[in-house]
Amino acid sequence: MAPRREPGAAERLDVRAAYTAHGPELYRFALRQLGDGGAAQDVVQEVFLRAWRATDSFDPQLASLRTWLFAIARNVVVDEARRFAVRPWQRNLTDGSGLEARGVAADDERLVDAWVVEEALRRIGADHRTAIVQTHLRGRPHDEVAAELGIPVGTLRSRVFYGLKALRLAMEEMGVEP
Repeated sequence: MAPRREPGAAERLDVRAAYTAHGPELYRFALRQLGDGGAAQDVVQEVFLRAWRATDSFDPQLASLRTWLFAIARNVVVDEARRFAVRPWQRNLTDGSGLEARGVAADDERLVDAWVVEEALRRIGADHRTAIVQTHLRGRPHDEVAAELGIPVGTLRSRVFYGLKALRLAMEEMGVEP
């Protein structure tokens, strides 16, 4: 008799349901990024393959499934773009349809980056998050933010420094390559 095992991440993540819920959106994202339907299909397939393989690293309390899949998709799109850069002749194998969609790619990438950063910011401490948002994202001067928070400027700078380290670690945990 086989020993009974506790349900793990593989049971928590239903890849078929995830594909049904997020596959079309991931395909549109990849298509806009790469401008090639075949490459976009390859990206979606690779996203779900990586998700299936890394099921144990998915924690629904840290990030939503959608955010996790888009973080994986962003990495796969970068890999695919690098592959095309190394082998530009592969672009000529398609009929060129869909290339007009590449103008939207930068906006889509910024949107996914914003989702990923927002999710990573949720994972760090409130003091670090406030310091980063106020100084880096809102572009406010350190002395002004420190005065508003009632802390020395050096403390704010320290919070920004360690907050950025924590943010980088959170993004790595999400599977995003810095």
